[in-house]
This record gives sequence, structure tokens and C-alpha cells, in this order.
Amino acid sequence: MFTPTDHTNLVLNADCYKHAHHALYPPGTEYISSYIESRGGGFSASVFFGLQAFLMEYLSKPVTLDNILDAEYISHQQNIPFNRQNWIDLLNDHGGYMPVEIEAVPEGTVVPTRNVLLQLVNTDPKYYWVPSYIETALLRGIWYPTTVATLSWNIKQVIRQALERSSDHPELLRVSLHDYGARGVSSMESAGLGGMAHLVNFDQSDTVPGLLAAKRYYNSASTPGGSGPFHEHAGICAWGREREADAMRHLFEVYGSRGLVGLLSDTFDHDNHMRQIIGVELKEQIQGFEGLVVCRVDSGDPVQIVADTAEILLEQFGGETNSKGFRILPPNIRVVQGDGLTIVEIKGIYAELERRGMASDNVLFGMGGGLLQHVNRDTMNFGQKANAACIEGKWVDLQKTPTGSRMKRSKAGRLALVRVDGEYRTVRREEVKPEQNLLRPVFRDGKLLETADFAEVIARSEESVPDWYYAEASDPDAEPVASA
Repeated sequence: MFTPTDHTNLVLNADCYKHAHHALYPPGTEYISSYIESRGGGFSASVFFGLQAFLMEYLSKPVTLDNILDAEYISHQQNIPFNRQNWIDLLNDHGGYMPVEIEAVPEGTVVPTRNVLLQLVNTDPKYYWVPSYIETALLRGIWYPTTVATLSWNIKQVIRQALERSSDHPELLRVSLHDYGARGVSSMESAGLGGMAHLVNFDQSDTVPGLLAAKRYYNSASTPGGSGPFHEHAGICAWGREREADAMRHLFEVYGSRGLVGLLSDTFDHDNHMRQIIGVELKEQIQGFEGLVVCRVDSGDPVQIVADTAEILLEQFGGETNSKGFRILPPNIRVVQGDGLTIVEIKGIYAELERRGMASDNVLFGMGGGLLQHVNRDTMNFGQKANAACIEGKWVDLQKTPTGSRMKRSKAGRLALVRVDGEYRTVRREEVKPEQNLLRPVFRDGKLLETADFAEVIARSEESVPDWYYAEASDPDAEPVASA
């Protein structure tokens, strides 16, 4: 009786029709080279990330006989030919490990789109079909964390420039965007991959799978902060509308000693909460609090409600004018907006704050589904394409050239990534010396050849890049680049 194996069964981790493709190559095919790139789309450059996690979780584990038998059952159910002997041979010849070599740009590197990020080729001519077979799993393992890391990185550039314009505290950059996305994604694995992709750029997260994934796959030594004893609406509702102020006081009593309290402002009436409860009933307690009080706005038009809330707090608690001429709240009180945000709204909030003469560091942000879920493969048009084949001992170029789409035109020949005068270029492999090629072998025949620590990934992502890599994303007047 068929008993399904878990989702790590690599034989099943493919489009079903892939099982028929081994027989469709020309006779004498020995090697197939393929590559992965972002073909452009929402952003001008990508933060390459996530390959190591995929290699550790999937390609570093061997295919088993049970995996093969389960895949054969499914293929027959789908009326797809299944070559059991291919897989039995792979089990006997290579212990179940995929005979493939993968080379890639170091993770965390920010590379302009339309450049090769990864290239793979089979290492045993008997298994020329492997590079294309693993496309489904490998491409998914790359496009999702890279796209989230890229979205988060572009938001980081927006925040960085806003802090430079109107704040005296650029060091706040890595604590300015919090990940609330665990409940907004499609799976636990998505929460882990997307959550750790965000942590490349920021230190704030409530997404536990992301914290765990960063430690598991990238040996992250740091523990991101930012979470704390915040209210949720259920607790405030339980106290009732008439005792909303008591609910706030109770939070101070129970958790105030921890130095951070988060007050939800819109369970009932946001304006009454800010002006009466915060501004009158709790004013003295907040003024004397030795820590940080966060007033979290969770509904309404993000641009206007954030600016209005900061204005109310400045009226009630006063503030100062910083060295750049912008008003800033007392250091123990801030506004958080964490509902329904996109990069477009974040730009709009900063523009409105500046228009009203308020510093950007009056406000902190949180994102959920907009950060981890509202992306797809087409956000950056990721694709894996075959670029060369060795047939009867001779390498030939492979290239897709559809007349209906210039974007889908692929690259021909074995590739290399080089950097000349600060510019990344994808060139033919034979045109450069091996030491010039930025693609490094990271995996071969079931074994990781090198690994990256999370700190190394972060450092690469924070290296200086040309302004045009993020110009559209950081321009408040630009058209939306990636609606989330």
C-alpha cells in the first residue's frame, strides 16, 4: 500500500512531467549546463540569498528506495512515464546523491538583474537529465528568499535615506522594520525562509521560524531583538471599552520592568485613546517611564494616521528640534505602524512626516504579509534556463529566443560573472581567467564545498553599491516598484 514520504523526497519535488524529459534529449547527450537569473521586474538589483538553506535541506540528503517507489506510484497515477532504472542506477552509482555541481555568487551579494547568479552542470554523463530535473525545487529555493531579501533591502534604502534627511540617529536603521509576517505566509517553511531573508537587512522580528532558520542554515550567532510584551486586541477587548485605560495600566504593572511596553491604540476609538487615555489618564506614568513606550496604530490610512498620531503625541508630550530642524518626540515614546504596509506607503509616510516638519525616527514600522507573502516568481522574473550542452564530446550553445518576449530571451554558453570597474557583467566562461569568475563552486555530488555564516551574508549585503541599484525604490516621487 502506498505510504507517502515527507516533502524532502527529491524525486517527488518536481513537476510531474519532468519524469518524461530524460528521453527527449538528443542521442549522445552527456552534460547539460543551466543557470539562474532574475530577468528584471520590480527592482534593479537582487540580494542573492537562500541557496545554502536549500542545499542543506534537500540536495545534501540522498534519495532512497522508498522515495523512488513512491514517485513511481505518483507518476503512474498521473499517466507519466517513469524510468525506475534511472533512479536505481543513481542510488547504486552515487549513493542516492545528485551528481551535480553548483557554483554561485556569494550569498548576500547585491547584483544587478539580468546577471547570472547560479550555474549548475551534471558531473556524470550518465545523468545529463539531472540539472533540468531539479529545476522546480532549486528555482523555488532561490527566487523566494532572494525576492524577500531584495524587497527588505530596498525598504532599508528608503529608511536609510529618510534617516539621513531628517534624523540625528542613522544607527537606528537595522531596528526600523519589524517582521510580523508569520501568520501571513502560506507555510511554516515560507515563514522560515522569508523570515531569515528579512533578517539579512534588519534585526527586528516576531517570526520565530525565521530566527531558527538563520541559526540552523547560516550559523547565526546573534539574536535579533525588537519583540516585547505588546498588547493584542483580544486582551484589550476582554477588559472592555470602559476599562481600556485599566488594560494599559495593567501592562505597565506586569511588564513595565522589562523596559518596553507596546500599547495598541485602535481597539475601540483611536482618537479617544491617544488624546484621553494616553494624553491624560496615562500621561504622568508615560512621562516617568524608564524605557520605551510604543503606540501602535493598526488601522486607518497609513500615511495620515501615522503623521496624525505623531502630531498628537508632540502636542501632549512636547519634544525637541533636532540638528536638521525636524521635531522629535521624547526618547521614551514612539509610534509604530504595522498594518498593511508596502514600500510605497513607507515612502509616503516619510514624505508626510517631513512635510509636517517631523523627524523620521518618530516612527517605526512592521510588515507582515506584504513582506513575506505578497511576492511571487514574477516579481523579479526569476528563471532557470539551459545554456550549454555537451553532445558526443562537443560543447554547443543552448539559447531560448522567443519572438514574443525579449525578457524571456536566455543567455547562451557556459557563463561567468565578473566585476570590471565596479560593474557586474555576465560573460562567457572561456573569455575570462578562472580567478576572475565570481561564481564559486559551493556544492558537488551531495557535499557542500563551502558555507557562509549569517554575519558574512549581512556584511556583503551592506557593502556600498551605486545609487541606481535602488534609485526607483528610494525616490518618494517614483512610481511603485513592487506593490505588496
